[in-house]
Amino acid sequence: MHRFWIVIGLALLTGCGEKASTMEDITSIDVTFPNGNKIVAQTMRQEIDLTRGLMFRDPLKPDHGMLFAYPKEEKHAHWMYQVKFPIETIFTDRNHYVVEIVTNMQPCPSKAAHECPTYGGKVPSMFALEVLPGVVAKISIQVGDRIDF
Repeated sequence: MHRFWIVIGLALLTGCGEKASTMEDITSIDVTFPNGNKIVAQTMRQEIDLTRGLMFRDPLKPDHGMLFAYPKEEKHAHWMYQVKFPIETIFTDRNHYVVEIVTNMQPCPSKAAHECPTYGGKVPSMFALEVLPGVVAKISIQVGDRIDF
């Protein structure tokens, strides 16, 4: 009888054959650019996640990104400490209007965080979308455009 309940419990946990969701799936949202292109962005909201970002991760998949949602609109600079691949970052205000764009952000080769340069943070922003190199050119985005998410 005990085995019966274990089997029933496992069947319920499998979700009737659907693919199990990962934390990345749960925290991801669709981002739509003015030209209609879309990407899926994992959203970072907790302080530790906002600090860690893409550190120690494998490169993003094509048409994927990471969206940083800060608690306050202020100047938020990003760094490339322990990031393994180059990226571009699109900073937006609270209404999702682009206020700053930084391309050609290269991984920092230093093992000391304080030796790594920072990027962006020249203008107050509330969100920052990190994407693979070439996305900014592909979507032809510029300061003043609005992103939907």
